Amino acid sequence: MRAIRVYVDTSVFGGTDDIEFAEASRSFFRQVKRGRFVLLLSQIVLDELQPAPPTVRQVLETLPAEHIERVEVTMEVMALADAYIAARALTEASREDAMHVAVATVARANLVLSWNFKHIVNFQRIQNFNSVNLANNYGLIDIRSPLEIGDGNED
Repeated sequence: MRAIRVYVDTSVFGGTDDIEFAEASRSFFRQVKRGRFVLLLSQIVLDELQPAPPTVRQVLETLPAEHIERVEVTMEVMALADAYIAARALTEASREDAMHVAVATVARANLVLSWNFKHIVNFQRIQNFNSVNLANNYGLIDIRSPLEIGDGNED
């Protein structure tokens, strides 16, 4: 079975150190270690992790390099983020969130994981992202919280 390519925003890393989100976030990263998922990693996430507590930053260090794929922030990504903002999927104040979704879309991620229910994992916003994606000849993007992917042991 081919690994699922998953883009995670910084909230999933931070979730490992949050009582409410720790179990599901840690389960996801265990599945990355086992090779069920390939983690798509952007410079945006790396930059956002810099001020995070050491326990959160160390999560990335525990992941095998062969299960991480770097994805680049290109002019194409920036243009798609601009399109999300122009279409009012998000406002300029949420540009970083638009960038997360755009980089995942351009990289053809199978899935985006986030704990950001206001700006990313939000039914109306997901519809808006996908409307912009289709209008710009991209595919649909699936966006979920780590709670929705299970522990990899489903029957």
